[in-house]
Amino acid sequence: MNTPAVFHAPSAAVLSTPHARLAALLERFANDDGVTSTAIPGLSLFRATAPTEPLHCLYEPALAIVVQGRKQAMLGDAVYLYGQAQYLVVSLDLPVIGQVIEASEAVPYLAMRMDLEPAHISALLLEFDHPAGEQGCPRGIAVSSLDDSLQDAMVRLLSLLDTPQDIAVLAPLIQREILYRLLMGERGGQLRQIACVGSHSQRIAKAVGWLKNNFDRALSIEALASEVSMSISALHHHFKAVTAMSPLQFQKQLRLQEARRLMLAEGFDAATAGSRVGYESPSQFSREYSRLFGLPPKRDLLSLRGRAAEASV
Repeated sequence: MNTPAVFHAPSAAVLSTPHARLAALLERFANDDGVTSTAIPGLSLFRATAPTEPLHCLYEPALAIVVQGRKQAMLGDAVYLYGQAQYLVVSLDLPVIGQVIEASEAVPYLAMRMDLEPAHISALLLEFDHPAGEQGCPRGIAVSSLDDSLQDAMVRLLSLLDTPQDIAVLAPLIQREILYRLLMGERGGQLRQIACVGSHSQRIAKAVGWLKNNFDRALSIEALASEVSMSISALHHHFKAVTAMSPLQFQKQLRLQEARRLMLAEGFDAATAGSRVGYESPSQFSREYSRLFGLPPKRDLLSLRGRAAEASV
């Protein structure tokens, strides 16, 4: 087995005043473990008082800032570690395994997430001079350290929860500033490539969108390449560069995650769930499910329900 590559963002040497204010705001507004929705569109908060189990999920384009504690995200064989005063930026839909790895009652994991809209990125890029985009296709997920200007903008955004009457007018302006600072920062090239019409990264984002909406259909690489105006070899090369997997592997992860959701949330049996997501062979479904989640479907569901029952006690 290959040793996974591990990516670290540089640690912030000294916590700035904006960071301390951001931590105080998150402590106040994220009262319970789990996700807290907010009145600000596209902004959610997260708190955990203990490390979590690895969670297979689809990360959508977003900025995730960790204010306290530590988390890891696994994409393919790569592990992305991010913690205090660091952020993760995701530029397109990716099947990722996320896990909080550092959290306690005394020092809970605290984080916030802001959705990123490719259309907003494209519109903003038309309004200012920006550095040239990166050559090739940058990976669709990356970690970086926060600077004071970005933290200060996040403080102002989160502070609007104290004055809800201001959210409709001021939140879009601050979110626009945050997006601008991301585009001008270390990970700007990653976002600019996804938003530039005709770039390889933008075509891969289109291919990912097609797979997300058609994961239960038989995959024709030739048809997918034609859909995004790429040659088959270019599609394979650039798709793997951005997502760390082939289109077929990507589709498989989407299928298996949806089958798991159908069984856990809607009570489907394994055969029916496998069929609903495009598997013709129950044995193949069970085999590939076990390979991804570590247990065959029935045993995996019993384990998940057992952990949920323990958490509710």
